[in-house]
Amino acid sequence: MVNRLARWYFSKRALPYWGVVTLDSLIVSVAVILVAALSDGTVNTILHWKNVGITILWVLLCYIVGFRLLHTYAGVIRYSSFVDLQRVAFANAIGLLLSLVLRTQIADVVLGYIDLWVVFVIATLGMWMLRVVVKYLYETGFTSGRAKRVFIYGVKQGGISLAKSIRNEERGKYILTGFITDDPNYVGKRLMGCRVVKNNLSLVDEMKLRQATVLLVSPLYSEKFRNDTALVDKLIEEHIHIHMMPPTIEWDGKSELKYESLREVEVEDLLPREKIEVDMEKVGNMLTGKGILITGAAGSIGSEMVRQIAIYHPEELILIDQAETPLHDVRLEMARKYPEVKAYTIVASIGNVSRMEEVFKQYRPDYVFHAAAYKHVPMMEDNPSEAIQNNIYGTRVMADLAVKYGTKKFVMVSTDKAVNPTNVMGCSKRICEIYVQSLDKAIKDGKVEGVTQFVTTRFGNVLGSNGSVIPLFREQIKNGGPITVTHPDIIRFFMLIPEACKLVLEAGTMGEGGEIFVFDMGKPVRIVDLAKRMIKLSGAKNMEIRYTGLRDGEKLYEEVLNDAEITKPTFHPKIKIAAVREYDYLRVKEDEDRLYKASFAYHDMETVRIMKEIVPEFKSQHSKYEILD
Repeated sequence: MVNRLARWYFSKRALPYWGVVTLDSLIVSVAVILVAALSDGTVNTILHWKNVGITILWVLLCYIVGFRLLHTYAGVIRYSSFVDLQRVAFANAIGLLLSLVLRTQIADVVLGYIDLWVVFVIATLGMWMLRVVVKYLYETGFTSGRAKRVFIYGVKQGGISLAKSIRNEERGKYILTGFITDDPNYVGKRLMGCRVVKNNLSLVDEMKLRQATVLLVSPLYSEKFRNDTALVDKLIEEHIHIHMMPPTIEWDGKSELKYESLREVEVEDLLPREKIEVDMEKVGNMLTGKGILITGAAGSIGSEMVRQIAIYHPEELILIDQAETPLHDVRLEMARKYPEVKAYTIVASIGNVSRMEEVFKQYRPDYVFHAAAYKHVPMMEDNPSEAIQNNIYGTRVMADLAVKYGTKKFVMVSTDKAVNPTNVMGCSKRICEIYVQSLDKAIKDGKVEGVTQFVTTRFGNVLGSNGSVIPLFREQIKNGGPITVTHPDIIRFFMLIPEACKLVLEAGTMGEGGEIFVFDMGKPVRIVDLAKRMIKLSGAKNMEIRYTGLRDGEKLYEEVLNDAEITKPTFHPKIKIAAVREYDYLRVKEDEDRLYKASFAYHDMETVRIMKEIVPEFKSQHSKYEILD
């Protein structure tokens, strides 16, 4: 019965006004009785209970005036703060003053023998104690066995802001148990009444000892945390739930951080990587008021670029993709989130010359971000003609029209698979790089009339993109396994989609034309380690990892730079310029004409043979085309 009442009292439902007034009035009444007993003795107090009762009524009347003036009953007791305690003291001070004035106006027989100052002190302390005890019991989860104990990783502004959010808004659900830090100045001390412990593997034992099941990571410490792989692995092993700031949300470090901003981690949040800083304000200044055309606008990279560009209020966005349903989703998102931006969604193939000509003629974009491409390696191994007609010829169509209609800058999104390609898809992207570079040089040399600057950006896999391993593994875990990995030693570079797009925008807008910008992808990740971590995060037991063998055209590791290439630094530490050989535009054009014509015979071996002539470093692996090498 008592426990049930306690659960009701400390529930989310606030005590009504009359309930708070009743409790405070009871405290004032008890204070008067105590003072009377101390002044006149317990026996006399009982004998003169009528006078004591009248005194209580007069004193209550005075104090209730104070309650009314300062609205002490309007606060939720379990959420009391220092300000609420101040308000109680001021309200009681009003009650004291009114009582003193009243004593001069009525017979001393009623109030004369009561020390009103002592009543004020006892009543104020009593009301304070009520609020402090209720707040403490609520915050320590007195009423809820389901409340989760929480440690916060970080003791500075982000961590303190999180702690306040939990205590103010998530009471009864979470109990703040401690803080974690690397700073020796804080270790062993207390913050907000909770112990601060040192960041090392033993802290997991500390969390288990204190029955903590959740770790909240302050945004200020997220990079340091994710790079501590040993700690992350042990937390996962012990089934400690980890909550972090989603990568798409950026905290400015000044505003109050709400617990709702955090979510339980996905494997993408835990991959070791350094935070990438991009001067988006400078990028935004160059894109504001401009006409921007994006190909592949419904894809993982293209759609994220749409979102990032839209916030800078371009004059108009021309969004092209041949995937109708995903492009329709982008159209609805633009209408919902950026109704002020003129966005035109065009369902078409970039290889459709007449349609693309009409688009350029009508909109004459200032910037083109070319992200459209067939990207799946095994699919393009089986369909090399499509890789040529879409990736290579489509790029040529867009590049030539950009020159014809005076586009200022053309930014092509490439891939690390274009370096020493071992598959048709990677080779097709390398040929695209060669074409736009040679065209840029031809413009600069005066051989082709135009003003367009061509910039290429090259990077590895993006986390969570369509068809990538993480969504695949997630689906396989959901279905009970097995998880399929091609090879135990296969490694890949990974980058978050928003980060990759920011680097594309900065490199594209800052480049002067002709560069191949290479992104620093950080540390490579073993795919099997990624699979194991996802299994642990899911809580699945005894899930099989099955090795299926390398797919056609797949290599164990990706390169970002050709062996013969060197890099030069740029305006950003994460962006380098690859120094590559130059090609003659007319020769490149002739080679592409020959390749494009051959693609319509749909003779895979002959088509790939020509690709290898154009890109001699293209050496097939785990593919039927190896005989051509």
